[in-house]
Amino acid sequence: MFTGIIESSAEVQKIERTGTNVQFTLETSIAKELKVDQSLAHNGVCLTVTSVDGNCYQVTAISETLNRTNLGELQIGDRVNLERCLAANGRLDGHIVQGHVDGIGELVKLIDRDGSWALYFQHDHNPNWVTVEKGSICVNGVSLTVVESSQTGFSVEIIPYTWENTNLGKLKEGDKVNLEFDILGKYAARLMQPFVKA
Repeated sequence: MFTGIIESSAEVQKIERTGTNVQFTLETSIAKELKVDQSLAHNGVCLTVTSVDGNCYQVTAISETLNRTNLGELQIGDRVNLERCLAANGRLDGHIVQGHVDGIGELVKLIDRDGSWALYFQHDHNPNWVTVEKGSICVNGVSLTVVESSQTGFSVEIIPYTWENTNLGKLKEGDKVNLEFDILGKYAARLMQPFVKA
């Protein structure tokens, strides 16, 4: 379990394909604190650390992960947001995040508000993908508050700290992001489906 509060970033050093899998080698300042078998969220995707060597470590993404997330589009030199799993005695500063990405969204509009940034995202329609104004959404692993909401999109506002300390500040219109919708909203949507008229 994660919270969507990014603690560091990593730079992609190597990408190796083995069958339908991709093995990523990444470099980060927290590599020496990582352990093999540890869960680590990459742009919101929970992956298992398979080896650690100095400032570098490796993870493997299977085809299901590559098809559902933006990890398959990563290139050498790209930066990803990192979050280690929530410690049992830690504070839940963001919201409950599983590290299980629901799908891809696209940044369709970016507005510089001279001190903050408004980002507008679109995604496919799915009755289980629910956002509500002032609710939570996880974008590339970052826990954010929804400002505007529709069935196929939402907007968020980014403060300077988040803009500078995550890869959200590098996004351009048309870029793809990983989305994980709020787990409580997904359960509620599933439970209500039998009572909703088609």
